Amino acid sequence: MTKLTNLSPPAKFDLCDDCPAASQPSDTGAQRLVGLGFRFWMLGMATGEIHYWQRAWRLYSGMCGTTGGRLALDGLSCWVKCMANASSRPIEVRLSQTDDFCRDERLAISVIAACQHQVCPAMRACAFALVEHSCIDQTVGQAQSFADTLLGLDLRLSPHAIVAAPIDSAVNSHPH
Repeated sequence: MTKLTNLSPPAKFDLCDDCPAASQPSDTGAQRLVGLGFRFWMLGMATGEIHYWQRAWRLYSGMCGTTGGRLALDGLSCWVKCMANASSRPIEVRLSQTDDFCRDERLAISVIAACQHQVCPAMRACAFALVEHSCIDQTVGQAQSFADTLLGLDLRLSPHAIVAAPIDSAVNSHPH
């Protein structure tokens, strides 16, 4: 795993291209939208390279149109920034544009799916597993806002996207 260095705060990220916990491709367009949007926004924040944010914009505007894409991307960016600020560890994302997601990307998808399906215990458990910090209320609030924005755009994640939050921490589950 490659650690990103020389990042301006609050960027705490790792690349997860050799992640043993990678998932299969997502089932729905909404899951793909959340997973890849999360990845691209995190990479943009971590590197400061605009092309990652441009990828996110093309993905969201292509699926939601210009107005819907702007609304959804605003919700995504607020949620990702909030998570990055709350996280007590580096959040891991893949560098590739493929639809196979690593552990943290699956947890992010799961948080939004749980918000949409009003499965509070799973949503809080996944949010905690993702940021590994007990102060998750603001993160959960931003996640719910983003999830509601997606629902308003008729983008519903599958309830099957809700994963059981891992018991072990990400720091212990991935060799560095």
